[in-house]
Amino acid sequence: MPDSGRDAALAAAGRTVYDPATYERRVPYAELALLREAGSVHFLEEPPLLGWPGGQGFWAVFGHREVKVVLRDARRYSSWLGGTQIHDYEPSDLAEVRQQLLNSDPPEHTRLRNLVAAAFTPRAVARLEARIRSRAELLVGEVAAQGEADLALVAADLPLFTLAELLGVPISDRALLFDWSNRVIGYQDPDYAASSTFRPGQGSPMAERALAARPQPDARGRLPNPRSRAGMADLYAYARELATWKRTEPGEDVMSLLLGLAGEGVEPVTDGEFENLFWLFAVAGNETLRNGIPGALATLAEHPEMQDLLRAEPSRRNRAVEELLRFWPPVLHFRRTATEDHRLGSVGVRRGDKVVVFHGAANRDPRVFDHPDELDVRRWPNDHVTFGFGPHFCLGAHLARVQLRAFVGTVLDQLGPFSLAGAPVRLRSNFQNGIKHLPLSWEQRRDGRARPARG
Repeated sequence: MPDSGRDAALAAAGRTVYDPATYERRVPYAELALLREAGSVHFLEEPPLLGWPGGQGFWAVFGHREVKVVLRDARRYSSWLGGTQIHDYEPSDLAEVRQQLLNSDPPEHTRLRNLVAAAFTPRAVARLEARIRSRAELLVGEVAAQGEADLALVAADLPLFTLAELLGVPISDRALLFDWSNRVIGYQDPDYAASSTFRPGQGSPMAERALAARPQPDARGRLPNPRSRAGMADLYAYARELATWKRTEPGEDVMSLLLGLAGEGVEPVTDGEFENLFWLFAVAGNETLRNGIPGALATLAEHPEMQDLLRAEPSRRNRAVEELLRFWPPVLHFRRTATEDHRLGSVGVRRGDKVVVFHGAANRDPRVFDHPDELDVRRWPNDHVTFGFGPHFCLGAHLARVQLRAFVGTVLDQLGPFSLAGAPVRLRSNFQNGIKHLPLSWEQRRDGRARPARG
């Protein structure tokens, strides 16, 4: 006989997992574990929330093995059919987002991915890594003598700086990158949904012209969907001008290299493809680090014994970054759409069903990780799925790791032991595991340098 109490508990857990407001307080790991233990795949309802319409519901995948099954098989689980977000797009918007690398399937996905990978030459990557380390040292050094700072705001500059270098964007325009990322990743959060920190007169002529295309609220005060082309008209206007500039005056940045790729058997990148790749780097390339660095620092602030270990044994830091990524995955889920009827785990999936993988649940699957809810920077091997798996494995994973190692390592070296100076302010989003503010404190030596905090 059905267990009505158990079914009610699982339904309540599903609502908690789906509700973006939940994540302003915490990631619901207890509910994710309850659902995962009851079965690796569950059907969750999709009620209307926060002004967004309800949907048909979706299969939520919580088990590590099952998540890998979905992410590996692009034939059965399509990124192109419905995009990679839980919410369904309007048909006109879906046609646009299908042109993005993130929302494509092989063979088109393979062609574009190979082009981007070819632009990441060893020389270009080595140049970026050196610049990233120097920038991290500068940013942390500027606050070291203060004894307290919002490290989420301090850290936010590093991915913006890296992206400006990567894209060949004037450094004065990086506030535009900040706004674009906020609007896309924070569309469920009122603080970010209409982000407009970039001001006229602040950047390049390209930026000023793009600013004129920034979407404005309608009569009801609502902005266009930021996951549509119309919702990011200023980003696409900027990308068009950037492509023109880079074709005539190429630099050493990756975008210039990408535009210059052509030859025997290689078709050049079109302007439309460049614009969509620019979106991918400007938004996805920012959001992972915007959340990942503060998340790693918040985690270490609550585990002082792990801070001590990483200071005493710096050689552990590379592997520690993998554990921090497992423990605090910046991206919480991704969607696919089933292309045929089949079975996934113990459930029957029908063609057209949404299938959503939850990285945070997979990263704490006790079938794969011993004591999964404990942070252990010595953990190895570490088969987390924070960067995905299979054909859509994150293109920027290497640079993300470089930035995490650079910033977290610099904090450990320059600030000494640190602790929370207040509660972190979390992003309202069931997609991004985000921190908007992270107050940290550390004591000062009499000579003004950082000193270990007591207590």
